[in-house]
Amino acid sequence: MLEHIAGQRSSLTGLLLPLGDRTLVLPNVAVAELIGERAWVCERFALNWHMGWLDWRQQRLPLIGFEAACGGQTPCGERARIVVLNALGDTGLRYLALLLQGIPRSCKLDSQLNYVDVPLGPFELAAVQVGEQVAHVPDLAALERLVRDADLQPGAG
Repeated sequence: MLEHIAGQRSSLTGLLLPLGDRTLVLPNVAVAELIGERAWVCERFALNWHMGWLDWRQQRLPLIGFEAACGGQTPCGERARIVVLNALGDTGLRYLALLLQGIPRSCKLDSQLNYVDVPLGPFELAAVQVGEQVAHVPDLAALERLVRDADLQPGAG
């Protein structure tokens, strides 16, 4: 737990998650696991944001293309990585899997984040300045509802 020390600002460690057209930022505690280089073949399903299935810790998780969920295109290249996120909401989901387009980087986030006025996607809460980069804060509860409402079943397309 962060301790408040007089004269110092509180901070926590976050992760910058590179996508095809933007970077997301989350606190480390939101991440269950980063899955590095792996032979990954993106599939295309009826739902444009559903990129395939991830077998992880004896569970089958639908892989989300965040850019596609926000109305864009999710690339699937050789630099693709996967991040498994802890679910936050009351949807009954325990984890979400997102397709990334590079290697996540650690960053320090302080309590005085500077908000940036840029257009936000439907699954974004805010944009903030993290060092020299603008990063978007994803709405994980809304992503959980998207997955829940799609009623995806492993093996279904």
